[in-house]
Amino acid sequence: MPSLTLPYVPHYVAAPPTRETLEYADLAIIDISKADTEEGRAALAIEVREALLNHGFFYVVNHGYSQDQTGRIFDIADLPFSAVSDSEKQIFAGTMKQTGSYQGYKLRNYWHIDGGVRDQIEHYNINRDVTKRGHPETLRHLLPEIKEFCKHNHFNVLHPILRLIARSLELPEDTLVNNHDYDAVGETYVRFMNYPRTEEEETKTKNVWLKGHTDFGSITILWSQPVAALQILTREGEWRWIRHIENAIVVNAGDALDFLTGGYYKGTIHRVVKPPEDQRGYARLGVFYFTMPNDDVKLVPMAESPVLQRAGIQRRCDDSEAPTMEQWRKGRTSAYGQSELENGKEKGVEQEVINGVLVKHYN
Repeated sequence: MPSLTLPYVPHYVAAPPTRETLEYADLAIIDISKADTEEGRAALAIEVREALLNHGFFYVVNHGYSQDQTGRIFDIADLPFSAVSDSEKQIFAGTMKQTGSYQGYKLRNYWHIDGGVRDQIEHYNINRDVTKRGHPETLRHLLPEIKEFCKHNHFNVLHPILRLIARSLELPEDTLVNNHDYDAVGETYVRFMNYPRTEEEETKTKNVWLKGHTDFGSITILWSQPVAALQILTREGEWRWIRHIENAIVVNAGDALDFLTGGYYKGTIHRVVKPPEDQRGYARLGVFYFTMPNDDVKLVPMAESPVLQRAGIQRRCDDSEAPTMEQWRKGRTSAYGQSELENGKEKGVEQEVINGVLVKHYN
């Protein structure tokens, strides 16, 4: 009988929640456990639709992981930064610009932020197929747990959300599930992320750690953590903070969902800024599951949706010129933080063209 004892991992001690008064976004809280019944899915589909239309962000609770299980994942997430030497990180560095893939380390100083400052953000990315490439020694004995974490995110969080979104569009429930296969060729992955900065860099970048942007996948799953730094741009053009909710997940829409829904559900603009005063001595450790349609999915609107037909479809390019998910993710990944941006028509907006589609960055 296999042992039930998990490998030892040092406990990661997170920062206490901020006590400062911040202007938080008023996000919906979706109880995903209610999706187990027909009645529950009918009600949740309405809640998800309103959440995506109002903010493009919402919380998910009762997702099947206990507080202890979530804590264990954060313990594991700290290891690529605290228990791997700089020389070993170089061995497992990603090749984003060359391959358009984030697998491996995104090392510090890779992205240009602003004012001549390069980023200090470090992250380690693991494809849902954890065998796709090698990993630092400290993570190898933990790969079975990371694989199970991928499956939990995919089947117990992503797929129920995709069914609710399809239902909100009056489409068969598995419409989006069918092009987000777990075993298909694609780049859906777990990301562990660590943010440090210096005061000099804060001044040069006006306290912005990561400019306003949209994610390029369909749905981003962020496991809530206490250091306040994430902000969204509301429909009214105001930046609002995302509040930490213990053992909750923060979900947001990205470019791929925007393409597939003809602009009905837009990718939400968000940024990362300097935390409030009482949290500035703490590292900000993030755990994400970035999801994308299968690589061969062509990003054209689901024009068969009665909802989209009534609302009107906004295409970002002609259907004949629409990129596949593979083309879009590779274009966005290789260009991000590396390409020269032009000033857009809107104040504080920079832009670039990727695969014939205009991409905006909010400074």
